[in-house]
Amino acid sequence: MSRIRLTRLFTFEAAHALQHYKGGCRNIHGHSYRLEVTIMGTPIVSETHPNDGMVMDFKELKKLVQETIIDPIDHALLLRQDAPQELILALRHFNHNLVLTPYQPTCENMLIDFKQRIRHLLPPYVELHSLKLWETEKSFAEWYAADND
Repeated sequence: MSRIRLTRLFTFEAAHALQHYKGGCRNIHGHSYRLEVTIMGTPIVSETHPNDGMVMDFKELKKLVQETIIDPIDHALLLRQDAPQELILALRHFNHNLVLTPYQPTCENMLIDFKQRIRHLLPPYVELHSLKLWETEKSFAEWYAADND
């Protein structure tokens, strides 16, 4: 049976600041992110199954990623949880959409977080193959299961 890869593209807006970074990214700034999620599996072969011929319905993949990753961080500010307390309090006082992370919110660390959020929610017959997160039009980070297993 043939293994097939499916990729779904997502876009979201988010801001972040990199604590202790020596360049401009230490300041709060935003990006128009693009996230590519690629799964892999064997198409279902069952005339009575609603997903006959599919590895996974794109609609199901979209719902999973949308609810798990996109909705919580779209138009949010990602800061490391040990950011200055006065900054966190000020942002919360003005009801900003603030997401505190246990990691430095770099493109690389966001991918690791996304991988952990998605992987265990996929059906058992579907594998997470790769993630690609575009931070800018010309810059992205990638995670591949084959490089990490």
